[in-house]
Amino acid sequence: MESEPGTGSDRANTPGGGTAPGAGAASAPESGADPAPAPGADAASSAPRTSVWLDRRTPSRSRRTESPAGLDRDRITGASVRLLDADGLAKFSMRRLAAELDVTAMSLYWYVDTKDDLLELALDAVYAEITPPRDGAPWQDRLRELARSYRELLVRHIWISPLAGTFLNIGPNSMLFSYAVQDIVRATGLPLERQTGALSAVFQFVYGFGTVEGHFKARCDATGLTQDAYHRQAMGTIRAQPHLRKIVESSDDLMAARGGETVEEMRERDFGYALDIVIAGIEAVRDRSGAPAG
Repeated sequence: MESEPGTGSDRANTPGGGTAPGAGAASAPESGADPAPAPGADAASSAPRTSVWLDRRTPSRSRRTESPAGLDRDRITGASVRLLDADGLAKFSMRRLAAELDVTAMSLYWYVDTKDDLLELALDAVYAEITPPRDGAPWQDRLRELARSYRELLVRHIWISPLAGTFLNIGPNSMLFSYAVQDIVRATGLPLERQTGALSAVFQFVYGFGTVEGHFKARCDATGLTQDAYHRQAMGTIRAQPHLRKIVESSDDLMAARGGETVEEMRERDFGYALDIVIAGIEAVRDRSGAPAG
């Protein structure tokens, strides 16, 4: 029994219009952490934002010729990803980003209007790391490859889990991922009305699995323990308490059958088995519907 943090019950956007459990409301602005837009900025620029991808206006600074030399949106986005990886979502601010880039915080407002703009840009940027599935492979193999790559992304960048539920995920890289997912689901041979359900079943599972795995790994790293040492410590503590030991002992045969010598090996087996079950379910529904195999 692994001691891992759980996920919330809120719902978050996933590619192709599906949903996954995860984040709650949009992140609130940091009180006093970042400078306000300069006086004289467009009134429209202070209105609530829907998405950086839906708002086609330029950032609020009108004198574009005075934008800081050597700074552009790609460089700012790359620095945002590095900071989020290093410090986490809670500590991310325009001031920290400006220090990373060796510019003033006000300089960033030549390229974005709000911190949320940066978070959306960073979120979409890391979706480019998802490995496309192999062309021509059976849909089952392509689905496994894409699911595994998405899981690895969630573990590598644990800050994207809440952001995926806060924002729309309609940037260019996210849309490429969405297209790849939909292409695989179409190839399953499922009736059209069942395809979005299949998409949700797979990627809600991967989202939840990867989110828990990522946070467990981060917790172990923060304590200075390996995942195996943390697991042994947790299980030893549980077994030392009589009212909890019985619960653990009743599942000993289940844990033994699970297989794997390390936490990572056990997790790999669990992920593979669970994904096999989801795929088998898709095949069974397809076959019952009389649709041809993909």
